[in-house]
Amino acid sequence: MSEPGGPSGPSGTDRATAAADALGLAHVVTRHGPVGSLAEAAAARGLEPRQVVKTLVVRVAEGDHRFVLVPGDREIAWPKLRALLGVNRLSMPPAEEAREVTGYERGTITPLGSLSALPVIADAGMTGTVSIGGGAHGVALTVDAAALVTALDATVADVTEPAAPAS
Repeated sequence: MSEPGGPSGPSGTDRATAAADALGLAHVVTRHGPVGSLAEAAAARGLEPRQVVKTLVVRVAEGDHRFVLVPGDREIAWPKLRALLGVNRLSMPPAEEAREVTGYERGTITPLGSLSALPVIADAGMTGTVSIGGGAHGVALTVDAAALVTALDATVADVTEPAAPAS
């Protein structure tokens, strides 16, 4: 289901693509049906799982959040991320808090068109052509990772580890 536009404003996809355009970020919009796994999302987008980038929101402190861009086959390495940010504790905010901060629901979150301009941390393993959420379920933007990092003024760092195998 995509987020409709209307009296409250443009849809999430419209916000994401408008933000990409405003940043001069070349992108291709892919629309596909519901997917239940990383492998399905990658197949629907014609990419490898590592190219499907997850945008995660982490809470550093009350009212202080970051976007972390994570290649699909990896997950946040919390000790590395805490060290990068110089903190002892980080958390994933509840879904409603993430929506309030970004304007997107989980599974659709992207730094492009977010309600809050949060600092972005991109994992160093995010290279080449990647697909990032497009602001609605079943919508993605395919972009060049280096161009995305530049457009978002992201900090690039090794903040992930291989994902645990799915059970």
